[in-house]
Amino acid sequence: MFQYIVRRILIAIPVLFGVTVFNFFIVNLAPGDPVEMYINPDATEQDIAIKKEALGLNDPIYVQYWHWLVNILKGDFGNSFTTYEPVINMISERVFPTLLLMGTALIIAYLIAIPIGIISAVKQYSWTDYLTTTFSFLGVSIPSFFLGLGAIYIFSLILQVLPTGGMNTLGGSSGFFDTFLHLILPAFVLGTGIAGSMVRYVRSSMLEVLGQDYLRTARAKGLKEFVVTNKHALRNALIPIITIIGMDIPLLIGGAVVTEQIFQWPGLGQLTIQAIGSRDYPTLMAINLLAAVSVLLSNLLSDVLYSVADPRIKYT
Repeated sequence: MFQYIVRRILIAIPVLFGVTVFNFFIVNLAPGDPVEMYINPDATEQDIAIKKEALGLNDPIYVQYWHWLVNILKGDFGNSFTTYEPVINMISERVFPTLLLMGTALIIAYLIAIPIGIISAVKQYSWTDYLTTTFSFLGVSIPSFFLGLGAIYIFSLILQVLPTGGMNTLGGSSGFFDTFLHLILPAFVLGTGIAGSMVRYVRSSMLEVLGQDYLRTARAKGLKEFVVTNKHALRNALIPIITIIGMDIPLLIGGAVVTEQIFQWPGLGQLTIQAIGSRDYPTLMAINLLAAVSVLLSNLLSDVLYSVADPRIKYT
């Protein structure tokens, strides 16, 4: 297992290098000049040239990339074009809120999807199956921004039981319960989309397993149907489900961008929108690189979880 993990990490190095190239050139080839957004409208051409020189924007793009890559290897992501604050500090302040939101959303998604998917498979072609399938289609089809605005309207404006946005109440105690109340809506909105697609995967995987001979043997031995389904069948059905976990991370990251903006959640998603709007290239490139690393690590984690779910899987 250890050798396999080391090998996967070594394979990830050239992948990350390719990501840095693509990331840097795509961001810097975007239309618009960041200097024009921050400099005084009365500034002369000489003032603009001085500002570009100070930011290193006058160098050829491959030189800019080389300097950026060398600094990245040193742990220096540069300074923001908007706040002039080190990018690493801005990201470190936003990582925990995003991890809290994404982790809670993922837990909610699987707490919803796995039981519903199992019930749908066991009750195949029943009204329960049709009802759960309808739920999954609705979860996938409804855009997160529409669901988020609807949730704010119902639970915050009409019922007035949950806050409209933010992570803490302004001027409040900022305690655990206050953060929990602010987390409920964005986590459920983000988790619902993941749960909608996951129900279909769980159902399909369970249907493949439920017809296996070893489950008939387990029933013939007198085991209760609950034990047969939730212990023997579910564990083998987890293999394709674990694969989907690695695919859910990019969906969570993309969904967090929209959800955090709707609920004004102070995470990386909101910072991404701000960086795009202000052409803050260093911040945007750092966030993209962090997202790529997250996807690679989640795929590695999925491979490791295979052997946990099924001891027959060995890595050599």
